[in-house]
Amino acid sequence: LSSVIASAQPAQIVILGEVHDNPHHHLTQAALLKALRPKAVVWEMLTEAQSARLTSDTLATPQDLAAILDWDTSGWPEFSLYQPIFEAIPQAQHYGAAVPREVARAAMEAGIGAGFSDDAARFGLDQPLPPQEQAAREAAQLSAHCDALPGEILPAMVDIQRLRDATLARVALAALEGTGGPVAVITGNGHARRDWGVPTYLQVAAPQVRVFSLGQMEAGHI
Repeated sequence: LSSVIASAQPAQIVILGEVHDNPHHHLTQAALLKALRPKAVVWEMLTEAQSARLTSDTLATPQDLAAILDWDTSGWPEFSLYQPIFEAIPQAQHYGAAVPREVARAAMEAGIGAGFSDDAARFGLDQPLPPQEQAAREAAQLSAHCDALPGEILPAMVDIQRLRDATLARVALAALEGTGGPVAVITGNGHARRDWGVPTYLQVAAPQVRVFSLGQMEAGHI
């Protein structure tokens, strides 16, 4: 991991991708967090309300965090996979960046900008994707859902993915402003993509911010 740590250290925002149910990925994330010591961690898996429960007192008892966060009803893989990450960084502030279901539903019905308040233009959500990228992203959504989605729903699925990427970027920038950084982002590999994931939204909204993004292969390799 030494080369990854060296590459990530100058960054203000470090995006650590994962395959959600791969335990090796979470151990790698925990090791990197111990080395990088971010002041804030942004979670794809937590809502803002959940992250507000992560105080110095609750973080002191990581064995109780699953119950405190009501993790078992969240739909994410078992909490034991993520516990090493919380244990690695008890001093950090935690920020939830999950998009609530009602916001995602509004984006599907009324367009992506409806789910992003006044920041849509800042993150480029007021502009359509280039046709080639739109087609590639729709194909990726179809493949990710085992080719079981009707074609007419694919544009909305891409919009929701864009909304989630932009939300992670917006919360990461808020965490950077609030703590001074560095900031780590715990998220899936798809959001960590440099070509159309969170890094692209950070580049649009805050090109001066130094960003490092890491993806992990299924076998556990970086």
